[in-house]
Amino acid sequence: MQRISPNWTLNAGMRVMFLRPTGLRPLRFFSSSHMPVTIVPNTSANNPVALERLRFIVNLTDPVFRGVYHGKRKHEDDFEEMKRRSRDAGIKSLIITGTSLRESRHAVELAKEHGFYATVGCHPTRTTDFEKHKSGPEGYLKSLEDLISANLTGPGRVVAIGELGLDYDRTHHAPINIQKEYFRMQLSLVKKYHLPMFLHSRAAHADFVQILTEEGFGNNGGRNVGGAGGVVHSFTGTVEEAQDYMNMGFHIGLNGCSLKTPGNLQAALSILPQWIMFETDAPWCSLTSTHASKPHLDELPSKYRSVFFPSGTKPDRFVMGKPVKSRNEPITIGGIAWVVYCLHQKAREEGLAKGEQMIDMPYWKIVQKAYKNTIELFQLPELVDA
Repeated sequence: MQRISPNWTLNAGMRVMFLRPTGLRPLRFFSSSHMPVTIVPNTSANNPVALERLRFIVNLTDPVFRGVYHGKRKHEDDFEEMKRRSRDAGIKSLIITGTSLRESRHAVELAKEHGFYATVGCHPTRTTDFEKHKSGPEGYLKSLEDLISANLTGPGRVVAIGELGLDYDRTHHAPINIQKEYFRMQLSLVKKYHLPMFLHSRAAHADFVQILTEEGFGNNGGRNVGGAGGVVHSFTGTVEEAQDYMNMGFHIGLNGCSLKTPGNLQAALSILPQWIMFETDAPWCSLTSTHASKPHLDELPSKYRSVFFPSGTKPDRFVMGKPVKSRNEPITIGGIAWVVYCLHQKAREEGLAKGEQMIDMPYWKIVQKAYKNTIELFQLPELVDA
């Protein structure tokens, strides 16, 4: 074992990098999308350590996991291979995102088939679907509600409403007035079914906060009006915006897109442990070499990269069994947690050098707290002792 600090050791002989204090139980951290992971020893000679029970938001309905990009087939369907890689890394379950009525139905079907969880809702860029529905906006909302009410229990159950919110970066898909109207409309489902929200906000912070506040979600996650909190996923905002969400009682999800710039890193560092969640948003939002997070990822020991970032091929040079470059996968969640850990370590070192009192934020504390956040937010009591 290589010692990294007086109280922590790096288990160099294991496939997955993790920090642990002597005698502590296995570590858990939230991926998503949102969700939890446990890092535990495994006596198997072929798999000396595994990531267990990692759950996160992932867009498994996206056709790129079937080898189809922009409507054209580039390679064989490797959905099962992606699942195998996730399983080999210890990922036990996923929360599959619904971004429209059609994709929400698909998300529920996949969740039932594979024993995962699902969200149901309409992404802001898809809100014109409300007005295109054969029975109009009310008919579209009723169809979403029927899907939710029919799948509140059992395998593949719906654990959140969303993805819903505002996206002013892509108003060519849906005008602002349309987005705002049907964001409000979907909040009625949140109040009725008391489910947490899977929230989306891009370049729309003021309106996003205003609508939530006007609808009764301005504090305590909306629990006073029947809500159950929520997570602002794929957060790319400022320190001040992060503070607003925490004050309102919402969790904040970090993925590769959340760690692009120095400003992003400062915002990520500002998120208090009780509000933090990790996600991948696969197949999108990967960590890349152009991101401000790269120097921290460079510190990840190479022997563990084969787990979080195995070598891949381009779509036109596809090899079955290997990841596809530029297509994010669930297994990269370990990199998100590592970057956040590095941010806290660097901040602590700088503070101590100035003679300041600094709270220690070791890896295990970050990941275990995120695991607990996930169980509580998405109401997953079956995972408490998992």
